[in-house]
Amino acid sequence: MKKIIYLLVMLLGATLVSAQSMDFSGTWKLNSSKSKLGDQFSMAPNEIVVVHKTNDMSVEKHSSFQGQNFTTKDKLTLDGKECVNVGFMDTEKKSTAVWSDDKKMLTVTSKIPMQGETMTIVEVYKMDGENMVIEASASSSYGDMSEMMVYDKQ
Repeated sequence: MKKIIYLLVMLLGATLVSAQSMDFSGTWKLNSSKSKLGDQFSMAPNEIVVVHKTNDMSVEKHSSFQGQNFTTKDKLTLDGKECVNVGFMDTEKKSTAVWSDDKKMLTVTSKIPMQGETMTIVEVYKMDGENMVIEASASSSYGDMSEMMVYDKQ
């Protein structure tokens, strides 16, 4: 009987551990040599700061474009509910964040209005060993783009 109870406790513990989601918290620097970035243009931030709590995640992205540095900040709930943040040129960026069934990947889908149309950006966050990997794709009437960005924890 003790063995059965012990086995059940161990099985329950393993199930709880496997159901926990990834934690992306930290300061991350882009590793260009491991990444697959666009030839002409890249949407990869140089640095990302993530504060990840149980059901919330804030993402601060530090980027540069044509010699200009800029920072974007998004606050997300991780329950699939829509979150509204400031988008490009002070537009309203609407995002949802949803975990994969195994809780190892987080998919963030954002819609940003741009010049009378909507751009859709999908970012899939996951871990590859010690690296955070973001597979990002964007689509609009301007075309489609995809990149795989690899980040080293600082």
